This record gives sequence, C-alpha cells and structure tokens, in this order.
Amino acid sequence: MSKETNSAEVILNQNVAPEQFDWDSFESGLDADARKEKSDLEEIYNGSLSSLNDNDVITGKVVRLTDKEAIVDIDFKSEGVISLNEFRYNPGLKVGDEVEVMVDRREDKTGQLQLSHRKARTLKAWDRVNELHETGEIVNGFVKSRTKGGMIVDVHGIEAFLPGSQIDVKPIKDYDQFVGKTMEFKVVKINPEFKNVVVSHKALIEADIEGQKKEIIAQLEKGQVLEGTVKNITSYGVFIDLGGVDGLIHITDLSWSRVNHPSEILEDGQTVKVVILDFDDEKTRIQLGMKQLEAHPWDALSADLKVGDKVKGKVVVLADYGAFVEIAPGVEGLIHVSEMSWSTHLRSAGDFVKVGDEVEAEVLTLDREDRKISLGMKQLSKDPWENIEAKYPVASKHVGTVRNFTNFGVFVELEEGIDGLIYISDLSWTKKIKHPSEFCAVGDKLDVVVLELDIQARRLSLGHKQLTENPWDKFETKYAEGTIHAGKAVEVHDKGASVQFEDAEVEAFCPSRLLEKEDGSKIKKGEDAQFKVIEFNKEFKRVVVSHTGIFRDEEKKNVRESSNNRSNNTSSSSNNEERSTLGDIDALAELKRKMEEGK
Repeated sequence: MSKETNSAEVILNQNVAPEQFDWDSFESGLDADARKEKSDLEEIYNGSLSSLNDNDVITGKVVRLTDKEAIVDIDFKSEGVISLNEFRYNPGLKVGDEVEVMVDRREDKTGQLQLSHRKARTLKAWDRVNELHETGEIVNGFVKSRTKGGMIVDVHGIEAFLPGSQIDVKPIKDYDQFVGKTMEFKVVKINPEFKNVVVSHKALIEADIEGQKKEIIAQLEKGQVLEGTVKNITSYGVFIDLGGVDGLIHITDLSWSRVNHPSEILEDGQTVKVVILDFDDEKTRIQLGMKQLEAHPWDALSADLKVGDKVKGKVVVLADYGAFVEIAPGVEGLIHVSEMSWSTHLRSAGDFVKVGDEVEAEVLTLDREDRKISLGMKQLSKDPWENIEAKYPVASKHVGTVRNFTNFGVFVELEEGIDGLIYISDLSWTKKIKHPSEFCAVGDKLDVVVLELDIQARRLSLGHKQLTENPWDKFETKYAEGTIHAGKAVEVHDKGASVQFEDAEVEAFCPSRLLEKEDGSKIKKGEDAQFKVIEFNKEFKRVVVSHTGIFRDEEKKNVRESSNNRSNNTSSSSNNEERSTLGDIDALAELKRKMEEGK
C-alpha cells in the first residue's frame, strides 16, 4: 500500500472534523512538508524561466560539440543547442569557450532549448562596429560569399560589404580565392539607416605600405641600384614596385635598342634591377632606368668604322623623310630619303624600304661624340650624272615621263636620277597655258629636246614646242594688220569674244564694242562672221580683230567721197557769191561818187 493511502486512512480513522480536513494533502497526495519542498522548487524553476527574456543576451559555456551542433550551458533547467553553421566565422570553437547567446525557442518538439548565437552577436555587434569605426581598430572578419562587385564578410555577426577595389592594392581577378577565409579588416563606412557596413582590407595594406614607403623614400639616392617588381605596363613605360614605392621606367630607358612597346622587354610580375635616374623634391615621382646598367652600344662600336665604309643593318623605324637602320645593337643610322635614290623628284622613304628590311648602305657622316651616323643607299649604285654630256647633249631629242607639276613648269624624268624641267612657255607655240596640267598628266610620255645642261648644278632644261617650227613666223604675214578673215566666235563674254580662225592654233580676241553688226545686233557664240585684224603681236602671240570695223570702213569711205563732192560744189558757189558781192560794192561806190558831184 502506498504512503498516500496510509495517510488518508489515518486521517479518516481519526474522525477529524470536516472543517479541519486537509484537502490539499488529500488532492496532492503530499503532506505539508512535501508540498512546501515542491513549492520551493517550482518557484526556483519559474524564476529561472522568467529571467530568459527574448531580447536578452546571456553568456553560456560550450559543454559539448557534435558534428552539427554545439551544446551550451546557460544555467537553465536544460542545456541549449546552437547549429555549428553559426560558428563558421570561428572554426576553432572548442569545449569550454564562452559564447554570447539568445533564446530562440524555449522548447522545440523534442523539448530541447533552442539558442541563437547569431542573433546575440547581431544585437551586440552594432555597438561594437560603431566603436570600431570611430577608433579605426582592426577587426577580424569571415568572408562568407561572393556578391556583385565584391564580397560579403561576417563582422561580429553583421554582414558587411567588402568592395572588390578594397580587397588589395593590386587588381583582383579571382574573388573566389578569399571565400571561407578569416581576414583582417577596417570599418570604413556605416549607414545606420539601412544597416549597411563597408569594410576594407586594402586600407590595412596601404597603411603598411605607407610606412614602408617613408622608410624607402628616406634612403633613395640618384644612381642607386634597386630591385623591383613589374607592376604595370603601359605604351609609354613600365611602373616598378620598389617595395611600397612606385617608379617609372620610360620606354626610352628600357634598352639601348629601339623598343616599339615595353611588353617586348618586360612582363607583369617580373623582377628586375633598376637604377634611380631622378626624382622630385618629395620623391613621389621616381624616374628609373634599365639600359643605364649596361655599357652604351656606341662604346662597343668598332674603332675602325669610318666614312665611306659599307655597312649592313635592319630598318627599325620608317618616316616620310627617311629610315633608321640598326647597324649594331643600339646603334642606329639615318638614311635620308634623298640618299635612297639618285632621283631628284620628291618621294617617300616607304617607296624604297619597309620596317624589317635588311639593307646595305654607305657611311656618309660619323660623329662619335654626338653618337650620330648618316647613311646612304644610292651611293652603292652608279651616279647617272656621270658622262651626262655624252648621254644628253644640248639639242638631243628624248622621250621622258611626266613626274610632277609646278606652277611654272613640268618635271620630266628621262631615267632614274635624271630629271629635266620644261617651263610652261616651252610647252606650246600657240596654246595659252595657265597651268601645266592643262597640257599633260602625271605619267604621260612626252617628247622633249635638251635646251640647256648645267652639270655643276645638276639641272636639265628641256623643251617640247621646239620639236616643231614656230607657226607664228608664217602667221605674221598671213594675219597682218588690215587683213580680213573668216572666223567663229567660240566664246562670248562681257569683255568680248574669242575668235577661232581656220588655223586652229590661232585664236584672236574681239572686244565687245567691235562685235556689233551692221543691223545693230551683236555676234553670238558659235556664229560665223568676217573679222579684220587690227593688231598682231608675235612676241605675246596676241591677235586683236574687229567685225564692226569692216562695214564701218565702207561707211567712212562713202562719207569721204560724199564729203569731197560737197566740198567741190561749195567752192564754186562761193566764187559766184564773191563775184556778185564785189560787183555790188563797185555799184555802190559809183552811186556815192555821183551824189557827191550833184552837191
């Protein structure tokens, strides 16, 4: 029989009055002492539960670790459970570590107390993050994942943003290499409204570099040889990292030989030795050199090389005015375009050579002090002006090629290196040419005759019209002043008209006032008419004609004849009048005499 049954029987057997009956003992089955003990335990239990508010952060101790969970004792009736995923930032978590936790659920379906370390860290984290931002203190963060433009970092339970530009001082291409790593950061920006935090790892590197930079800069001297790493390659030079301080090797200081692009010499990450050439007062701009660590190529140039020697080399640079040829490593000579061919008409160096060509040339000038050398290619072939008098004597006839024009004439090439000039006045006896392009085109073949030869000045004067007789000798008689010819007005303008005669080479000019016909109208373009030559100038090939003059000369002739007839008639009448007048005078005189006698 149970204890509770025995107690009830005792109470009933004692015949206790109803008002003194202990109903609590009867209902609970516990006596007064047992009930008090139970009440005290319930008070302690309820007190412990009431102390666990949802937003309270409490400290617990890790008492056991499983594959997936951490068991934490928080001095509660039971131990709490936290997923190990919340400790990814702390892979070194071990039994005995104290951690901040918050109650997530008091009991799950298994009756287990569920705790959250992440929530507890988040509540505490903002105060800590703000403090870190103000003090600039370095903080450890766990790189959780990659995101657009950067990384997500767990800092005291807060997800902070690490921009890609703030990971390192050098550009980072592979972000994934940092995922899952714990790194040091500096809080650089906080936005409380949107709960945004930005951190930087680069700022820590820059701080270290700045310290190293000051130490390095303090020790820099011109001529000092250092070792550095290629940091960046550009078209104009290479930036070298000297251990926190950057210097620039200009493309011209990379090698004594010509360099088209620095990537031909160096590559990213390569370790090189450099010499300090110069720097500014603050030593922030450092000029470096590589070629200066080697002997100058001119110092190795053969002492026997002299003017007139033949050399071979490769064309390394091409310009309109000439080509630079490397005849030894780092030693270049210039072949001017005028020294590439005996031809005197203007051409480009690209017409003769191209970059990479192997050429042979003769040394024309050599200046070892200024390290300059000029070369010539045409000197290796025979000068076409040798025995020029025998090949092109005065009055000899030839066929040449029109090469180019000037305002005053045409340059004709008789052979490579032999050019002659035909002045514009020596192109045609009859045509009035304003520009040589009116007469011929570049590339045309032209018959010429040598008019003059100047060997010393290397000049040939040529003529084209001299191959035919001067037609103006016969025109002088045929178109003498006063002669009349049939012609056509080929052009009519304000000042007059151009008149073409039967000789196509002769073109005359008729002033506008002399184009008037007998009926008062004027000759129009394309109209045939008679013209009288009123001026002929053989020297200037000028013929002036008149149409109006033809019929006006007839009028003048008729006027003169009529005038002569009138003059004769007037003279006879005048004699009669004179005689009559004299008779009248005599009669009057006689009358006067008689009147005087009567008195």
